[in-house]
Amino acid sequence: MVTKTRVVVSKSFDPYFNLALEELLLNKVEREEVILYLWQNEKTVVIGRNQNPWKECNLELLSRVNGKVARRLSGGGAVYHDLGNLNFTFLMREENEDLSKQLGVIIRALKELGIEAVFSGRNDILVDNKKISGNAFYREENKYYHHGTLLFDVDMEILPKILTPSIEKLQSKGIDSVKSRVINLKQCRQELTIDLLIKALIKAFEYYYGKPDTNQEVDESFGEVCGNNMEELYMKYSSDYWLYGDCPNFQVSLKKQFEDGSYELNLQVEDGKINKCKIYTDSIRAKGVNNVEALLEGCSFNKIEVIKRLKSYKDKYGHSDAEIINIIESICEDIAF
Repeated sequence: MVTKTRVVVSKSFDPYFNLALEELLLNKVEREEVILYLWQNEKTVVIGRNQNPWKECNLELLSRVNGKVARRLSGGGAVYHDLGNLNFTFLMREENEDLSKQLGVIIRALKELGIEAVFSGRNDILVDNKKISGNAFYREENKYYHHGTLLFDVDMEILPKILTPSIEKLQSKGIDSVKSRVINLKQCRQELTIDLLIKALIKAFEYYYGKPDTNQEVDESFGEVCGNNMEELYMKYSSDYWLYGDCPNFQVSLKKQFEDGSYELNLQVEDGKINKCKIYTDSIRAKGVNNVEALLEGCSFNKIEVIKRLKSYKDKYGHSDAEIINIIESICEDIAF
């Protein structure tokens, strides 16, 4: 039974702060309490708990636009957030879970704004048969959250370039691009603002759960109030291990054609590091291949780190291996990872 309600609106656009706050709220949610948490991230790809960041997004492009990659607790697919996106989270104990009420808040809020929306399938909210919201769920020790996105005015030009959806998935549905499947709420109502959307969500939350006992806006200073718990959670969400190390092992092949032949850099990646490196080429001039293979083993699978290691070796020892190092460096410069 719900006897206490709370609304928390984050004023931070830092994904690591916002995800840390989400987990903190989950940890602290009381037995008869429901929390509505609203938040925004700036230029961020948020991947599911078990996803591989290198296979879900264009990390190179994300870096070029000063974006970040973040990993959430829940499963599901990768999503792109910018300030044209509003995120919502319902947090409660499992016994208070009521998906129809939770979705009702979203759909009622949109209706209040003159937008007719419906829930479709397992985790999408649609307007005019196009997706405006994806949802995911997480449970831990009788605590539960349901969170999702609301596409308000997301940059639809960069979204499909940064996200790299499964070709098989798109082809199986006869769909040509991400852009063809989604729509911004602002296209439905031009005068819509984030503030109006937030107010409508809070009003709809009040309709289903009663007037909030607490309605607070928080920023990074909120972490100081929470002490070590918030600091530890922030460090977790921003750590390389959480972002890159704790993901499925995989293999990748990077190829490029040069005047003297083709080169193929094959890498086996485990826990975010290059476990094995093998270089194949049909050039008769390749020299020092074995040295470069050994050099890259143990390196983080990150273009910046790989190139840094190659340059350092070349500056220190690589007179005779300079040619192959330059070639591998060129392959890495041209390919996103």
